[in-house]
Amino acid sequence: MSGTIRTKGGRGRLGRVLSGLAVAVGCVLFLGGFVWGAVLYQPYTVPTDSMTPTLDVGSKILAQRIDGEEVRRGDVVVFHDPLWGASPMVKRVAAVGGDTVACCDRDGRLTVNGEPVDEPYLLPGPGGRTIASGQDFSVTVPRDNLFLLGDDRHVSLDSRTHMEEAGRGSVPRSMVVGRVDAVVWPAKGLLEPPTGFAGLPGGISRPGPFKALLTTVAAGTVLILVGAAYGPVADRLTRRRSEGTRPGARERVGA
Repeated sequence: MSGTIRTKGGRGRLGRVLSGLAVAVGCVLFLGGFVWGAVLYQPYTVPTDSMTPTLDVGSKILAQRIDGEEVRRGDVVVFHDPLWGASPMVKRVAAVGGDTVACCDRDGRLTVNGEPVDEPYLLPGPGGRTIASGQDFSVTVPRDNLFLLGDDRHVSLDSRTHMEEAGRGSVPRSMVVGRVDAVVWPAKGLLEPPTGFAGLPGGISRPGPFKALLTTVAAGTVLILVGAAYGPVADRLTRRRSEGTRPGARERVGA
């Protein structure tokens, strides 16, 4: 006579394989998300309070690495212009090459090519009125340049301060090193889209893959934790079943 003993070893081996696979896939997603993010984004610290309330001084931001030709009106960009200072700066693009940007209309709004722009991120002035600039100006932006303003128009040193210089205060597109996509500390997430510029030719930029990166890293973390926890939990359950089974209770089949 011969017999075959049925055991739970196969089920245990399958569990260990699935656990290891979950950890492996999780590691790929987790590390891949960070590598992807490092390729697409550059972290910066906001150096001044000129962009409040959108960006507080000292905030940690992620700027998507882009070419200056991709910049559109309303974008918040990181740029480096030696005429403005030695360190990278952060401002909002109010107008691009060929635009005539002026301030202010009868409602205190900025106009681009005669079209008023609503800017909900602006703070009220000392008198309680919200205006796009405390000084009147009208500038036609040179080709391939950008006219840049801080969101706190009461303290920001921006293109208005440099209007007597070459380029009428504008900055070449080539000086842009990144477009701010999100605030990671304090955790505010994606910037609000600059909808006031959406009706102008060319529209506004779409957010980068910040949410997709977060989802990838989070999914990887979950798989690693679940996969790592499955083995000990499964072993504990198997041990409890074994302790509750009498010796010799394994089923013999075949003859």
